[in-house]
Amino acid sequence: MKTYEFKLATNTQEIAAYFALRRAIFAEEQQLFSGDDVDEIDQFAYPIVAIATATQQVVGVVRIYEAKPGIWYGGRLGTHPEYRKGWQIGKGLIYKAVTTANTWGCQQFLATVQLQNVRFFQRLHWQSLEEMTIQACPHHLMEADLSFYPPNKEIRPVLSLQTREAS
Repeated sequence: MKTYEFKLATNTQEIAAYFALRRAIFAEEQQLFSGDDVDEIDQFAYPIVAIATATQQVVGVVRIYEAKPGIWYGGRLGTHPEYRKGWQIGKGLIYKAVTTANTWGCQQFLATVQLQNVRFFQRLHWQSLEEMTIQACPHHLMEADLSFYPPNKEIRPVLSLQTREAS
């Protein structure tokens, strides 16, 4: 069985791999963005990666950010195409994202989820709040039930521009 580590991306190699995988998924594969998917939120979002322990390859990504005090969002959840079987990576990234935000004072955790992934999120204790269209693609605004995502021990790092330059 393959094993993975789910963690905040903290060094330049992890951050570069995080942005490269996002670009491969959202710009190249899904063609939701032209060129790459980097936006202004990346200036203050916390990148989280799934790393295959056998190879140390970044195989999954998600970002979290606080939009307003206590209101957190997750976004840009993606898994490398060769690692998509079984949902293990997506489930681990969602758990790491929500428990980390919960540790840092989250009172509500939201995400805009592509239509084909709504049932998966519902099985992980999320509810749909509304349907919407983003980048001409159907999505649902969804909310996590925080009682299923207890705080962890993650220390909130100070974001630096240096880490963002890796992209």
